[in-house]
Amino acid sequence: MPTYETCTHFTHDWKHLTPVQRRRFTRVVREAFVPGLRAGRLFRPGLRVKGVRAAAGVYELTWAPDGRATFTYGREHRNGCHIIWRRIGTHDILHRP
Repeated sequence: MPTYETCTHFTHDWKHLTPVQRRRFTRVVREAFVPGLRAGRLFRPGLRVKGVRAAAGVYELTWAPDGRATFTYGREHRNGCHIIWRRIGTHDILHRP
């Protein structure tokens, strides 16, 4: 089972999401992102998981038409992959991922 932690910016961004946005992100992570991690980081194309050009080692995940989340891979734990969630919100978060 992958583990995760959140950065301060992510926590702050999370508070500004609507309840619908929070549920959608949580569902996408549970139903598509985590299974991709378990399959060796093979994500379905609709998630559009890709590197952020302006920030080496930072990746973005598309969880809604204008919903993005950025993350990095942390040190792997005994249970597998560790994700560090950095930002969440609209496409605008990519200016400071």
